[in-house]
Amino acid sequence: MHRKGVRSHRNCVTLPQTFIIVCMAENLKQRFLQTLNEYRSLGISEQIDYQKFYLYSIITHSTAIEGSTVTEIENQLLFDEGITAKGRSLQEQMMNLDLRAAYEHSMRLAHQHTDFSIEMLKDLSAIVMKNTGGQYHTAQGSFDASKGDLRLVGVTAGVGGRSYMNYQKVPVKLAEFCQQINERRHTLLQSTDIIEQYLLSFDAHYLLATIHPWVDGNGRMSRLVMNHLQYEFGLMPMKIVKEDKAEYIQALIDSREQESLEPFREFMLEEHIRNITKEIEEYKKSQADDPIKVTSDPIKVFDDPIKRQLYQAVAQDGTLNYAEYAAQIGVSEATVKRRLGELKKEGVIIRIGSNKTGFWEIVKQK
Repeated sequence: MHRKGVRSHRNCVTLPQTFIIVCMAENLKQRFLQTLNEYRSLGISEQIDYQKFYLYSIITHSTAIEGSTVTEIENQLLFDEGITAKGRSLQEQMMNLDLRAAYEHSMRLAHQHTDFSIEMLKDLSAIVMKNTGGQYHTAQGSFDASKGDLRLVGVTAGVGGRSYMNYQKVPVKLAEFCQQINERRHTLLQSTDIIEQYLLSFDAHYLLATIHPWVDGNGRMSRLVMNHLQYEFGLMPMKIVKEDKAEYIQALIDSREQESLEPFREFMLEEHIRNITKEIEEYKKSQADDPIKVTSDPIKVFDDPIKRQLYQAVAQDGTLNYAEYAAQIGVSEATVKRRLGELKKEGVIIRIGSNKTGFWEIVKQK
């Protein structure tokens, strides 16, 4: 006899479709957890400035999905040095600056475990759209996107695209959204179920994008809210890279058409696996290409007296510039610059912060 729901023909067993789907989903979740565990075991996020640059990457890809052409390196210069990129429009650079400010505010709220509310979302939207939003005057009234006002007009997903829900329904749906997210948040803040925490962040992204509360900036806000929850749960925040934009949009469409969260959830899990795997591969390659060998007392093995003096000078004060170090040990600025580069390559000193405002620090020996 064969069990109900399973058909057997000789050596072939045909399983019910629902059983196959569940198994595929569980397999995906296991791969997801395994990838996260490997990432954590390598200590990648513990590198100097990693969190800052990872946030810059999230912001760059989020705005790129909306049409920005500013690169990660250009954003790094823009955020840290205030240097604008040549050939980039003022609007797209302001889009990136505003999104960074919104993320910083969001992370503070996440740290405080602030409950979701319509006002909280409007405040975040106002920061996102501060310099790129505008005023709208309609038959239903006037509203200002740069103030986070909810839309008073209908919107569509491009020419020939579907229409989003009627603007009159938005306040009620947004209130329901906040209530639902808060209920699940409160439960999961007491839980260690990483998968469910991630799924809540993905669901929040999808639901907010579906409500489409604002006339513009909904994509950036949906991704920000997703990352907000991930920061609150202490998870590795997720980025959707610009190269996967088409697949990302298709996942949103598939979930809407199938009236199921699963297509979007599956894409997001796969996307995070891809991105984390790439981080792991690049980290391993960097370790193999440039292994750092540090002795317990590096000063004892310096054959170069200038390097020894410079090391001691950095140990005393890592904030001096090239000229000040040169005057202190009696050599040229070019020599100081070259020796500092050698010390950094050898792994006995590191640079904290930017070239302009940062400082040198001795690497603690084990």
